[in-house]
Amino acid sequence: MTVIAMTQEMGSLAKDVALELAGALNLSVMRKEVVQNVAGKMHVPTSLISRLREGKAGFIERATTDKERVAIYTAEEVFELANEGNVILRGWGSTCLLRPVPHVLSVRIMRSLPKRVEWLMHYLDTDDRELCEAEILRSDAAHASSIQQQFGVTWGDPQLYDIVLNTDRLSVAACVDQIKLLCSRPEFKLNEESHEILAGLTLSARVRAALKFEEPTKDVNITIEAKKGIVTLTGIVLNEGERSEVERVTSRVLGVTGVEDKLRVMTTFRRFTYAKT
Repeated sequence: MTVIAMTQEMGSLAKDVALELAGALNLSVMRKEVVQNVAGKMHVPTSLISRLREGKAGFIERATTDKERVAIYTAEEVFELANEGNVILRGWGSTCLLRPVPHVLSVRIMRSLPKRVEWLMHYLDTDDRELCEAEILRSDAAHASSIQQQFGVTWGDPQLYDIVLNTDRLSVAACVDQIKLLCSRPEFKLNEESHEILAGLTLSARVRAALKFEEPTKDVNITIEAKKGIVTLTGIVLNEGERSEVERVTSRVLGVTGVEDKLRVMTTFRRFTYAKT
């Protein structure tokens, strides 16, 4: 079961690599249904989610959209697709989300700024180099900010990837060959341990999305860990009612076979000062 997480960088030719690789290995590529599913849960237009993903959303849209909710629902979609297997996941923080899973190959496709600018000029059929450079820099800044905020890492840090390929020096076909070679390595073959890690992360993501979706639990911020169907909940909730709702929602999530509730109820202290005369 092959799973490849790949960066999305405007003008890097990552899309070309992904499509050729998908054809060579009979893999699917992250579907448009992801945008539709996230937008459906958010009750917003799919175009808004697309603009947020591409860093094209305006100030008002960014300020009024619940970015935490977008991140949670997106993570759920990424893990679900990875759990199905035989897929290439481009962007959406997939290289960071799936980094803990041993059999997932994490790839960065990069290219120098001048080459990327030339690509965009050709794509837009324009000779306005300054406009194209500004657009690419804006897109890069948006992606870097999103990754930093969501995962606390620097976008483009080579330590985040198993392989970094530069399309200034390598053709799309050469990039595909290198990725295929790594996919054939035992380090990136699915085994029981790796499958269990991915299954646990997938189930945790489902639970977190379910809690965010339900009104009584949408503001809960707790730690969720899943292993072999058993979900362990730790953290602090406001009261016993919220605790009961969290356990109820969690127990109804597909794949949950048991809930280990380690939640603690917030205690309110009241201090009275007495003075004697």
